[in-house]
Amino acid sequence: MHRLRTILLTGVLALAVVAPAVPAGAHPGVRSGSTVDFAPGVTAEPRSGGLPGRSTGGTDLLSVRGAGPFRIGASLTRLTAAGLIDWTAVDCRGVVTAGVTGEWAGKIMVAFRNGRLVEIGTATAPPRSPAGAGVGMSFADVARIYGPRGEFIHNDAGDDTAYLVRFGTRVELFTGHPIRPGVGYFQVGLADHVERAFRQGHPC
Repeated sequence: MHRLRTILLTGVLALAVVAPAVPAGAHPGVRSGSTVDFAPGVTAEPRSGGLPGRSTGGTDLLSVRGAGPFRIGASLTRLTAAGLIDWTAVDCRGVVTAGVTGEWAGKIMVAFRNGRLVEIGTATAPPRSPAGAGVGMSFADVARIYGPRGEFIHNDAGDDTAYLVRFGTRVELFTGHPIRPGVGYFQVGLADHVERAFRQGHPC
């Protein structure tokens, strides 16, 4: 099921119409200083044992803090009211998957559980992780980038492998591509959502 989901998400991102670029920090319907205003990105190297630090942002970095205004823990209601959500779909578990607008359109997809952002994923490069890993790389290259900070994991069925990097209760997860070797999808978010979904698969 995870591989099917990767294929579907890759297809949606590939077919998405990218909205006209807007300056960093400018998002339709979002006033400066609001809770969904442009949030800084992250530093080039995450701090050992903690969340990555902050940096200047843009659409080139995706971290366990989030991507631009799409911060882990952000409210679906507030992001929608700000005009940052394009479309939504609800699965049988009540998880809401959504497309986004603005400069991140066509680059990421987001997922909400109980109305809060718990996952951001991409099938494109950029964005990359703060450490420089992303879609299109070989798993060997990703493992070299992270060294002892990351690990290969398997799903419960034993038929799929991914590379996982932990940051407290949040994770970066790199999964395969449906038709070629290497990383095809890069996700960040809460471990009890992102990692659990990979390990257990999706019941829907």
